[in-house]
Amino acid sequence: MGPVELLHMSVFSQSFSPCGRFLAAGNNYGEIALFSLSAALSPEATSANHKPVLTFTAHEGPVFSLLSSNGILLSAGNGEISAWSWTELIKKNVKTLWTKRPNYRSSLEIPEINSMVLNLGDNSLVIGAGDNNIHILDLEHGSFKVCPRVVATAVLQGHSDYVHCVCVREREAELLSGGEDGAVRMWALWRRSVSVSVAPPVPVPDVHLPSGGRPAPGCLPPGHDPGGGGGALRVPLSPGGRCQSPDPVHASERQHAAAQRQQLRAPGADGGGG
Repeated sequence: MGPVELLHMSVFSQSFSPCGRFLAAGNNYGEIALFSLSAALSPEATSANHKPVLTFTAHEGPVFSLLSSNGILLSAGNGEISAWSWTELIKKNVKTLWTKRPNYRSSLEIPEINSMVLNLGDNSLVIGAGDNNIHILDLEHGSFKVCPRVVATAVLQGHSDYVHCVCVREREAELLSGGEDGAVRMWALWRRSVSVSVAPPVPVPDVHLPSGGRPAPGCLPPGHDPGGGGGALRVPLSPGGRCQSPDPVHASERQHAAAQRQQLRAPGADGGGG
């Protein structure tokens, strides 16, 4: 790789090997590089030890997500997921175990896969993609089908823009997703049909930001968070609308801002009292 390519390289993903001695990193050129942590972190390490021990092309487009489990390295790029054996990669043998593509609306559609997470409860892989949907891969059968604990379609629809991140709450059989549309969605996979609650962003109209970038005390509408420019995020626990408590850090910031506003209103607070 030349100096121009190195200058414009971006690392989108990384994952440790199961043994913890190697690190895989995926870049915007579709390459995966393996680093030996034991060599790089050794007191006797040289500049050569900081370079990859193996670099190979995994996808035609950027490697947006990497995930390791049970001796397997999973990589995701534009429209596909590939599996690699960590044992073989450490031996510098590059060969895919399998490559899967979700069921997209069109054969010409190649949306990026931004996030992957394992659901150990039913041995499935949950995928957040650029087609605004969440796809579920049944790892036992190797196909995008209905999973044992999800009596519904294996494509979860609801976001109006790219799905950037997904995570699983295994004990509650719930899935959370966040998207470019600004919404966090909670999918109750344990129901007979997949239900969803959504926590959309709360817009703040006509907020003046000072040069420091943070709203000045008193310039926000009542009940809004001075820390992030939006309302305190509450994730509904059920379609009925019961919500979790606001983030305690944000609550503390609101209390601090309220105290400042109270001081500004207090007689003599401007230094000219009497």
